[in-house]
Amino acid sequence: MGHILITGSSRGIGRAALEALAARGVPVIGHGSRPKVLADSGPPIIAADLGNPLAAQALWEAALELAGGEIDVVVNNAGRFEANRLDRSDIEWLDAWEDTLRVNLTAAAQLSRLAVLQWQKRGFGGRLVHVASRAAYRGDSPAHWHYAAAKSGMIGMHKTIARAYAKDGILSFAVTPGFTDTSMADDYLASRGGPGLLADIPLGRVATPEEIAAIIAFCAMDAPPSMTGAVIDANGASYVR
Repeated sequence: MGHILITGSSRGIGRAALEALAARGVPVIGHGSRPKVLADSGPPIIAADLGNPLAAQALWEAALELAGGEIDVVVNNAGRFEANRLDRSDIEWLDAWEDTLRVNLTAAAQLSRLAVLQWQKRGFGGRLVHVASRAAYRGDSPAHWHYAAAKSGMIGMHKTIARAYAKDGILSFAVTPGFTDTSMADDYLASRGGPGLLADIPLGRVATPEEIAAIIAFCAMDAPPSMTGAVIDANGASYVR
């Protein structure tokens, strides 16, 4: 099997996925916003700030070179989750909106496009795994319009890719976690009442990064081709479709 590129793999879900796939002996390439994110003994990590419009293509080219031209799976996991209050100034609100959509959606679209073009050129398929969110369907807090919109866009993109390129052996899968025990979610959990928020989760707890990583690994390696286009929920039954 060729390499797997995982964005946003310096912590949380991305790091758990990186470790889960590396433990299976799969050649993995990670990504973080800053250089030397993980230990030198681990998988190679490429530094790229996906808030920069040029970064996604630079990341893809660097990963492709490291992989000797053989990337079989891209996991779009990188994300930004920052509050954006309605009462901010117009320019502050718009800047936060555009920054979040660039990192959470546009960079994923750029990488997906480059992967699809590469896989079409070589004549056989590959897999995309998009880490979206429960917010894509349920929405989010009043300060997170941008985050919910980006994740909804990711789901629409994923379904379009699955329908358009299945004939080429290019498969697309999406995972929609609810609250997960990561540093990105800590501030949000506190702002929403902390333990009181668990009352909305029938399972009685938030997901662990390792649980979401197991779903990512399944989609990346084991999911049968007929599952392309699927969206896998992982939210403790806090939102069921």
